[in-house]
Amino acid sequence: MSSRVSTLILAAAILLPWSTLNTPSPLRENEMEAAAIIGLPPGAAVMDETAHSGDVPVASGPVPADEEVPNAADDLPNQITAERMLVMRRGGTLAGLLDDADIEKPDAFAAVEQLGRYVRLDQLRPGNEISIRFTTGQPTVLLEVEIEPEPGRLIRAFRKESGDWTAGETLVPRDRYLVRAEGDVDGGLFPAMIRSDVPPGIAMSIIRILGHQLDFQRDLMPEDRFKILYERVRADDGEILGHGQTLRVTLHLSGRKLDIWSHTNRLGETDWYDDQGRSLRRSFLRTPLDGARVSSGFGSRRHPILGYNRMHAGIDFAAPTGTPVFAAAAGVVISARNEGGYGLIVRIRHANGVETRYAHLSRFGHNVSPGRRVAQGSVIGHVGSTGMSTGPHLHYEVVANGRAVDPSLHVQPSVRLAGSELSAFRNRQRHLEALVAMLATNNELALASD
Repeated sequence: MSSRVSTLILAAAILLPWSTLNTPSPLRENEMEAAAIIGLPPGAAVMDETAHSGDVPVASGPVPADEEVPNAADDLPNQITAERMLVMRRGGTLAGLLDDADIEKPDAFAAVEQLGRYVRLDQLRPGNEISIRFTTGQPTVLLEVEIEPEPGRLIRAFRKESGDWTAGETLVPRDRYLVRAEGDVDGGLFPAMIRSDVPPGIAMSIIRILGHQLDFQRDLMPEDRFKILYERVRADDGEILGHGQTLRVTLHLSGRKLDIWSHTNRLGETDWYDDQGRSLRRSFLRTPLDGARVSSGFGSRRHPILGYNRMHAGIDFAAPTGTPVFAAAAGVVISARNEGGYGLIVRIRHANGVETRYAHLSRFGHNVSPGRRVAQGSVIGHVGSTGMSTGPHLHYEVVANGRAVDPSLHVQPSVRLAGSELSAFRNRQRHLEALVAMLATNNELALASD
């Protein structure tokens, strides 16, 4: 994946390595425990039709990258940097993705302009991953954007100490390998993967993928097992350059098996499917924020402030102040305002008479206003403790046809492969199974040379 990526696990307010082109450093135990409950969203589908990456000029010749990369965050006192992985969706643009990630338009335009000198951004495919690094204060300041159009070719735009933007390209001869990693789920899925030498970037990507399918606090037991197949990229001398696609993830859970496969369709769009060809993506996210724990469920409870039993019409997620809150599904903002006991709250209207509500926010996303279309995974606000609240958390509600429903149950599946696409998916499954058989007792198998 990315060569210089690290992430801030906001649930614990600590820095956590995300991905690196070198062998990752061991993670501290408290960092791994914090990461174990993360379920990242699948990246934002772009709804902003005013941004067109095809308008950015493409240079006719190479532009040399700077040899030394300054850290622009050093000039931003009292700022903590964080990272997020964005995923291109059908009809999307990079500018739109950055906008949905709450990045200010001048920074987004500068980064897109620089990246456009090396790659045709209008040719990015659904499923392409883009990593961003930014500050978490007010306002959010973009520091770096990285794209890897193909294994071994990394394009990176970054803010210099002067505030200007530049970009560079790294291209190294490489060989691809199939890698197998497996182990027991003990102490959380994320730390278990790290102990099995899965790169942090791959592990975080898997957590994000499974966030549609699993409740990481309730569905995983210490005796459960996992197996992961992914691509590793090496230079001619054997040095690890990075990692390509994650191809398959298998979880042997208590009483069931979850087997998911990466598949690229005829249009070049990459997505994840279960063993029967059903998409893992759901119309609504299970959790609308990263790195949070459920502090109060749906149903009757004793109110922590009022002191008597009443219906709790949503789910509360405890998380640090400032944690980004994501739109659970594509829709239109109904309102973003202060509503007394709810505090700062965003209401979003979705298809089929569904409304979602996000309460007790500390602030709204910079692009959130009534009538604004938002995509699934867009940053629409930040966790706070406004209104009738005893501490920082997100109160999340789903209302269907005027009636509150349990948000954890409102996650309908999306598409299922059929016809020639299903046949291609089955062929890919058989091919990967044959490669796994060739691995035998080894954990790495050479695939091809570039």
